[in-house]
Amino acid sequence: MTEVSQFGMERTKIPQSVMPRAGTSEEIANVALFLASDDSSFLNGVVIPVDRG
Repeated sequence: MTEVSQFGMERTKIPQSVMPRAGTSEEIANVALFLASDDSSFLNGVVIPVDRG
């Protein structure tokens, strides 16, 4: 990235410190596989956040 705003960087330090770790590609893929499987056949119109929240 070029021309990063120092003001913006300072403002994101606190929220980033309390955020959980980033998910791995395998963890994201597991959710996608679940949604593509018959196990999710009873779901309809839901949002599934994959954010460890």
